[in-house]
Amino acid sequence: MMKWAVVLCALVALSECMHKISLIKGKTAREALEERGLWEEYRKRHPYNPIIKFDPIAAAASNEPLTNDADLAYYGVISIGTPPQSFKVVFDTGSSNLWVPSVYCNSAACGNHNTFNPSQSSTYQSTSQTLTIQYGTGSMTGILGYDTVTVAGIVDTNQIFGLSETEANFMYYMEADGILGLAFPSIAASGATPVFDNMMSEGLVSQDIFSFYLSRNGQTGSILTLGGVDQSYYNGQINWIPLSSESYWQITMDQVTINGNTVACAGGCQAIVDSGTSLVVGPTNDISNINAWVGASQNQYGEAVVSCSNIGSMPKVTFTINGYDFTLPASAYVFQRSSGCSTGFGNGGNDQLWILGDVFMREYYSVFDRANNRVGLAQAV
Repeated sequence: MMKWAVVLCALVALSECMHKISLIKGKTAREALEERGLWEEYRKRHPYNPIIKFDPIAAAASNEPLTNDADLAYYGVISIGTPPQSFKVVFDTGSSNLWVPSVYCNSAACGNHNTFNPSQSSTYQSTSQTLTIQYGTGSMTGILGYDTVTVAGIVDTNQIFGLSETEANFMYYMEADGILGLAFPSIAASGATPVFDNMMSEGLVSQDIFSFYLSRNGQTGSILTLGGVDQSYYNGQINWIPLSSESYWQITMDQVTINGNTVACAGGCQAIVDSGTSLVVGPTNDISNINAWVGASQNQYGEAVVSCSNIGSMPKVTFTINGYDFTLPASAYVFQRSSGCSTGFGNGGNDQLWILGDVFMREYYSVFDRANNRVGLAQAV
């Protein structure tokens, strides 16, 4: 029936054939920890290490590293099983596996999240395969099974997914239950077929494209669109950028400038467009230079802090990609919290890889085109 519906899409307005799922901008782990008075101690014990998510050594070992990102905020609701069991997941373009907590898990993080019970699903099929996903401060381990996964009204049958048995402690403070990866099959742990790949092979989407709109303000308004592009979420044209690697959504960046001066990525660099990272992350020297140019100073935890009263006079930061300029005003790259203001430029250590996370994606509607292996960016409304 779904395949006939896709055929029908050729005969009706394309907008009617797109499947949208609302993303909620929930409370971040940082906010949860701050409310409990635990943030200072927590960040001493668990430094932010976003680049470990893209560690090629771990990837070669068939593990899929992720990081404890205390500022990650966006998640959507999916269901698994028959009858459906609901879960809040981070839709993560920087990884490829779907996993959720399960009743087999005894970790503290599973105690305050929804858990999948396979015995309550008539369509669940077990396997003997195991799953390990390495985090910066721990790991998720579990087993793999098959079941029906429903996302934005798309019924994805025989979808392989992970059922956690252990989870890293930082997941306890995240609102999301699990993660749904939207990167390529080549980096999927245990060779598991990613959800969007399964949708494509089953003919469940009219176009092999998905798109993100991340709202700048408020908890609601963010949207993930599966199977197309929604013109109501951006202005002007989409600028298309070919992938430099078909594993993550990796592209070549030309340079980063402030007031016409090259301040980072001189001579070009590699960047990953990643909805599962909250910040813009780059090499230590480049990020330090950007933060110095915008007037930030480093506190004892390595955060680049600024005076909240200076936001109106801080310079714009421009990322040039494939000859196109993508500019972030200070209102986009500064986090304003009750505890003060800091920039959204994060230190990635000695690795030369850049991550264009939610700080960037809030400003630019992001299109991920599997049919042509390219990323499209347009000014978000």
